[in-house]
Amino acid sequence: MISNSKRTGASRRAFTTRQMTLSAIMAAVICILGPLSIPIPVSPVPITLTNLAIYFTVCILGWKLGTVSYLIYLVIGLAGLPVFSSFGAGFGKLLGPTGGYLIGFIFMAIICGLFFEKTDNRIVLFLGLILGSLVNYLFGTAWLAVQASLTFSQALWAGVIPYIPADLIKILLAVMLAPPLQKRLQRDL
Repeated sequence: MISNSKRTGASRRAFTTRQMTLSAIMAAVICILGPLSIPIPVSPVPITLTNLAIYFTVCILGWKLGTVSYLIYLVIGLAGLPVFSSFGAGFGKLLGPTGGYLIGFIFMAIICGLFFEKTDNRIVLFLGLILGSLVNYLFGTAWLAVQASLTFSQALWAGVIPYIPADLIKILLAVMLAPPLQKRLQRDL
């Protein structure tokens, strides 16, 4: 996590200019990667790069600033800019079949960010990212079931099972690439 070790009493309570800038940059990264999606014929939920962008964001910024970056992305999308999957935007996307995933990403960011902050063990990190993803799946599946009038099992098969292989690849990429990238950025910034 990139941090500023020279904090004063005032800066402990407020974001520094550097932290705000890094949060905005990483929110932009999520905005760029989030709309890129691959539709799946059997599901209203496309494969996206949003979760990969969140993994990298929380690794680089930590769970607090990483979650702030995701919330910035969420507000931008809700305000109408097409940053959600398949270039979607607005409250309709939040209230639609994929809205649960948008909410679940908040908790995924917190959980994954905590694992990035607390361990250098890649196996533990891999398991932590799986845990964060499972929490996101739970929110997404529950909301998909309600929105599409499906049983939880049907929603699981429509909104989770087809995505597990791609998500495991994204988690593996994050575990392998994000920590060295974070160290490099910490050194250079």
